[in-house]
Amino acid sequence: MDWGTLVAAVSGGSIAITGTVLADHLRHRREADQGLGARRRAVYIEFIGAAEVCHARLRQIAQTPRAGSAEEDDFDAITRAALAEAAIYEVRERLYIDASADVAGAGQVMFEHLRTLRGVVATGATHSSPAFHAAYHPYIGSVWNYRVAVRKELDGQSLTPRAFGWTNWDGKDRCPVCRDR
Repeated sequence: MDWGTLVAAVSGGSIAITGTVLADHLRHRREADQGLGARRRAVYIEFIGAAEVCHARLRQIAQTPRAGSAEEDDFDAITRAALAEAAIYEVRERLYIDASADVAGAGQVMFEHLRTLRGVVATGATHSSPAFHAAYHPYIGSVWNYRVAVRKELDGQSLTPRAFGWTNWDGKDRCPVCRDR
């Protein structure tokens, strides 16, 4: 028996098996990464969508005439319901599970600004009041910062306010209410 042939056959078989196992491992890892990417994209969009539903409801509440309203004493409950109905709490939890640290951080800042806006509207501030705008513009700025973080993660592209012809994200410079003050 020729030992060289036996060693070559065993070595070749080992290399083939190792290559097959490695290729299968890399394929499985790539598929898992693609699954995570799809979950992240979905929760990123769902989070900003829930925030927008809540934001729109808060603006609607702030634009509703209040004089003599039976709801006047219950703004806190109405504004809290806006957050709950938008399901922002549940989506935020999924964001924490699947998001990268940068996006989760930007999402948390956005959420905190949304809650601040909710608190201001709960006090009865109207959409044209200085108190509303003091909370509104930081919220809008944080929404754009969240979008920038998501975009940077998903496709490596960044956005700047200049891309839209703006000077900053918060919109204060474009706001007719704030410009007139």
